[in-house]
Amino acid sequence: MEIPYEILGKIFIAIALLAIAGIMLALLLGAYSFRKHRILFPNFILFILYMFYGPAKIICRVFKIKETLVDEILVEVRNAVMLEKFKNTKGKRVIFLPQCMRHPKCKARCDPIIGYECKMCGLCDIGIICKAALKHHFEVYVIPGGSFVKKIIKTQRPDSCIGVACYPELSESMQGASPFMVVQGISLVRDGCFDTKVDVEEVIRKMEECNV
Repeated sequence: MEIPYEILGKIFIAIALLAIAGIMLALLLGAYSFRKHRILFPNFILFILYMFYGPAKIICRVFKIKETLVDEILVEVRNAVMLEKFKNTKGKRVIFLPQCMRHPKCKARCDPIIGYECKMCGLCDIGIICKAALKHHFEVYVIPGGSFVKKIIKTQRPDSCIGVACYPELSESMQGASPFMVVQGISLVRDGCFDTKVDVEEVIRKMEECNV
């Protein structure tokens, strides 16, 4: 039987064009929702952008749009979708902070299961967040990497969490964690691998939303 390469080629091109159109529509809807604080078709946006994550970044590169826009949209749309559930969660609440927020002179010990155990020495913002977390009934985990999130979810079984990281890591982690708990993400205001910072007041406001 002769393989109809011409027909298969046309089908492939049609599927590719449909995929590109879907990605463009998801990006436009996401950008509009992100700027207007009004989420349109959130499940469609999440499905398309996660399904075509790589191609969406390529499209942003081609049109000279910052590639992190894809991650920003994914984080903010998921934040909006899960916000009400987050506010009403009464079980165990946790905060995941990246170890790169630690002060260079930090002497905290790294536990193989739960990560760094903050001594609240006052050298960095982690101590401020830990003190606020005690007031708002959150447990803080300062983690060296994504594998620690999986360990903590498995051993501690939290019902909700606030994650702090750069946008690309947030979008990936929130996708992985959302089937197991209610998630909210806050991006670093200064990212990198060293001496990073988050808006501490924004983290505290997010904790306070659970006490409204």
